[in-house]
Amino acid sequence: MSASRRPRATTVMLVEDHGFVRAAVRQAITTPEIEVVADVSTAEEAIEPALAMRPDIILVDIDLPGMSGLQLVRELASRLPETKIIMLTVSTARRDLLEAVKAGAAGFLTKDLSPEALQRSIQGAREGDLPMPRRLAADVIAHLVRSTGAGVGNGSGLAPLTGRELEVLRMIADGLTDREAAEALQLSVRTVETHVSNLLHKLGARNRAEAARLYRELG
Repeated sequence: MSASRRPRATTVMLVEDHGFVRAAVRQAITTPEIEVVADVSTAEEAIEPALAMRPDIILVDIDLPGMSGLQLVRELASRLPETKIIMLTVSTARRDLLEAVKAGAAGFLTKDLSPEALQRSIQGAREGDLPMPRRLAADVIAHLVRSTGAGVGNGSGLAPLTGRELEVLRMIADGLTDREAAEALQLSVRTVETHVSNLLHKLGARNRAEAARLYRELG
């Protein structure tokens, strides 16, 4: 194939505050098919060149000095609709993943990926694939299904709970046992157990620990 007919390289911008990591990522992804057009150390430095260059992909760390990676995504996502913004981070926390997706990120990758896997994710994202490890994708989809099912028509996954059920759930999240919650609320242990059973069903939670986690995330 002649040079004039060769597909255009995927353009990438890196936003990473650690110089060593930034250089390592740049080296890992630079190929004839992937061109790193800019790399910066802060979100503030990224905005102007990102808007000027409009790269295919922007790789962004979550934890940045000053403006966070999530704030940068919120700033750029609507202004660069054709650019895929992908978080590249050490975090595997569901909260970070959900916040990134809500902010407008097109994917969520971890820094322990091999160079080959990172290259494939970048190229796949340009073609519309979801750049996210399968385990994280399955986890967040399951969470969103539970949240949506629990909060249909209410705007919150906790909305279907009664006031008393919310009180019991709050105490579960604080680590209280059913007996301790019963004493605090001046109810019988059996009544608290009934409230726990009802709120688990409404939230689609499998156990108390999962209900407590949902409370902290959705409350």
